[in-house]
Amino acid sequence: MWKQFLPKLSKKSSASRKGDHASGSSPGHNAAGNASTIQRTSSCPSAGPARPAASVKRMSSAVFPSSLVAGIEPLVSFKNVPNGEKPNLFVSKVSLCCVVFDFSDPNKNSAEKDFKRQALVDLVDYVDSASSRFTEPMVVACCRMFAINLFRVFPPNCRSSSSGAGEGDEEEPMFDPAWPHLHLVYDLLLKFIGSSSLDTKVGKKYFDHTFIVKLLELFDSEDPRERDCLKTILHRIYGKFMVHRPFIRKAVSNIFYHFVFETDRHNGIAELLEVFGSVVSGFALPLKEEHKIFLVRVLIPLHKPKTLGVYLQQLTYCVTQFVEKEPKLASLVILGLLRYWPITNSQKEVMFLSEIEEVLEATNMVEFQKCMVPLFQRIAHCINSSHFQSPKNQASNWNRSLIQDHKNGLIVT
Repeated sequence: MWKQFLPKLSKKSSASRKGDHASGSSPGHNAAGNASTIQRTSSCPSAGPARPAASVKRMSSAVFPSSLVAGIEPLVSFKNVPNGEKPNLFVSKVSLCCVVFDFSDPNKNSAEKDFKRQALVDLVDYVDSASSRFTEPMVVACCRMFAINLFRVFPPNCRSSSSGAGEGDEEEPMFDPAWPHLHLVYDLLLKFIGSSSLDTKVGKKYFDHTFIVKLLELFDSEDPRERDCLKTILHRIYGKFMVHRPFIRKAVSNIFYHFVFETDRHNGIAELLEVFGSVVSGFALPLKEEHKIFLVRVLIPLHKPKTLGVYLQQLTYCVTQFVEKEPKLASLVILGLLRYWPITNSQKEVMFLSEIEEVLEATNMVEFQKCMVPLFQRIAHCINSSHFQSPKNQASNWNRSLIQDHKNGLIVT
C-alpha cells in the first residue's frame, strides 16, 4: 500500500512548484474536486501524463480508506488549509496513522514510519493549540486510531513472573522497540482527552467501558515508560468523565482481585495504586460504604502477594489516606494487617512493621486500644525471632516507645 504512495511523495515538491499555475486546468485535480483550494489525494505531477481520476482514487482508497471521504492529502500542513477544511484534514491524518508497522527491524519501512511519525506530530500540535470543538467524526476517527495502535495482547513469554523475584525486587525492565512511535500516540491521547475542545458528552460515548477495559489491560506492559503514560491518562479519564468513575473503580478492583487470588503476577500494580492514591484523597466525607469495602476487600488483601515490596509505598499511602479521612478505620486496618502477617518471611515482616508505624501515627487512643493486645502479641513474636533478617530491633524500639507512652499516660489500660 505504502509503496504506491511513495513515488508521489518523491515528486511532490517539484510538482507543486510546476502545478501552482496549471492546477486550475488539470483534469485530475478537477476530477478530485474543484470546490476546494487545498491539495487533493488525486493530485499528480503536471509534467507527467495525466492519469484517469478513477485510478488515482482507487490508489488513495487503498492507502487511506477514510481519506477518500475527506479528499485531502494527509501530509499537507494544517497551516496551509483554511479553517473550514481542518477537521477533514485531521481525519485524513488520523486515517494515515491507522497503519501499523513492525518496529523490531528499524530498517524496515523506514520512510513510511517517518511519514506516520510526522503525521502524529502534526496531530499533537493541532490538538494542543485547537480552539474550536472537535467534531464527532474527529472523535470517532481518533478512538479507532488509538485502538489500532495501542490495544494489543502481550506475548506470554514476555510477561513478568513473581516466582523468580524477591519480595522487594523489581525485575529488569524490558523496553518496547516501538516506543518512539507509541509515545507520540500516547501523547496525542493524553492531549486529546485533556483538551477543552473535546465535548464531554460526545467523548463519553466513544471513550466507553470497552475502551477503558482495553486501556487498563495495557498496565501489564513490560515497559515502565508505557505504564507511566497510562497512569497519567487513566487519571485524566477519571477526572474528565465522571459518569465512568464507578466503572473504573470496579474494573481496577477486578484487576487487583485477579492479581491477589489467581495469578500473583502483574506489572502495573504500583501505577494503578498511585492513581488510586489521588482518587482516595478526593473521597468526600463521610466515606461511602463502597469505599470502605474497597479498603477491606482490595487494599488489605494486597499485602498477601510475595511481590509486596514493589508497590508497598503506593499501597501504604492509600491505606493511610483512609485512616486520616476516617480514624475509626485504624483498628480495622491494623487487625487486617495482623491477619495477613507473614509469619515465615522476615523481610515482609519489616515492611508490615513500617506500614503499621505509619498507620499508628494517625490512630487515636480509642481505636488503638481495640487492637492493642493482638498487636503487642505480634511484636513479642518479632522480638523473639532468631532469623538473621529479624525485625527484632524495630520491634524492640516500638516496644520501648509504647511503654514510655504508657508511663506518660498517653495509653490507658
